[in-house]
Amino acid sequence: MIRWRRGEVLRIRREWPGAVELDVRTEEGEARALAYPALVGRPEPGDAVLLNTTALAMGLGTGGYAMVVAIPDRLPEDPDGPGHLVKARYTPLQATVLGADEQDSPHHEILREADSLDGMPVVVADLHSALPAILCGLYDSWPHARVAYVMLDGGALPAWFSMSCARLREAGWLAGTVTVGQSFGGDVEAVTTHTGLLAARHVLGADIAIVTQGPGNLGSGTRWGFSGVSAGEAVNAAAALSGRPVAALRVSEGDRRERHLGVSHHSLTAYGRVALAPARVAVPELPGDFGSRVAEQVQPLGTRHKLVPVSVDGLHEALKGSPVRLSTMGRGLDEDLAYFLTSAAAGRLAASLPASEGPPEAGTPSGA
Repeated sequence: MIRWRRGEVLRIRREWPGAVELDVRTEEGEARALAYPALVGRPEPGDAVLLNTTALAMGLGTGGYAMVVAIPDRLPEDPDGPGHLVKARYTPLQATVLGADEQDSPHHEILREADSLDGMPVVVADLHSALPAILCGLYDSWPHARVAYVMLDGGALPAWFSMSCARLREAGWLAGTVTVGQSFGGDVEAVTTHTGLLAARHVLGADIAIVTQGPGNLGSGTRWGFSGVSAGEAVNAAAALSGRPVAALRVSEGDRRERHLGVSHHSLTAYGRVALAPARVAVPELPGDFGSRVAEQVQPLGTRHKLVPVSVDGLHEALKGSPVRLSTMGRGLDEDLAYFLTSAAAGRLAASLPASEGPPEAGTPSGA
């Protein structure tokens, strides 16, 4: 299950908040490694490190690092901060964090009786790569919105893995990240998606929340065996808390796998079968035969959700202004433009929702 190796740190490649990327030497040669200083301490050149090289052996893309498990000769100091929430529970690297919803938190009283998002729009997407694109569409229509990211635990567990999150925070595009479930390392920690959404609203003061899994989704090529099923569950959570869910479709013109070409089966399953509460589904008005294919594929969702056509005019330029590199499954903006335009369209739709508008009704109307 785990490939263990001993290694030596050769050099620091780069770092961003919460993570340090390294070159290490093992018995098999040089490799790229990643360390989370909050968990293992900060590695320095010359340090001996214990590594988990499973991802390297499997040739994984997103997570293709040797992971630093420990710096045995220089262990970090014991933590002295508050917090009783254990995440990554019962694994060798289980970590204790201060949850916004636990009794010792300064936010406990706010969240103890909190029960409503007060109509806050909640954009839900399958892949982490949709996050910056959604923000591009959102800020193109609402430049001064305050946006929080709620990170599910279907992909990476440490929020520190996401360089995009760190850069978006630095650019002022995120008010903060809320890590929920077994994920950790956000600006705010929460037990469930529900308390994570409530924390986004009442602790971070968000106008809009975006919910996706962390980087590195898991899929099996089966109808139900993919981590993005949680997108449907997030729609239910937002609706249960009197939020206004907006479903971002996963659409691709560059993916050669038939199940993901056009509207991905991930979106059709998560929103069509898992999401029991109605959402507004942002349907991008893409040109040509491909746009017609997308519009046809999404029609079954109209029996439960409100299908909202969204113009993509100007969104390509908005996407070019992203403060982080846009990439999904190794494809950049112009290699899979439809994917990013569709995500941006969901952001545009969320930004357009009037404060007084109630929950959606199923159907295929011409407006929001």
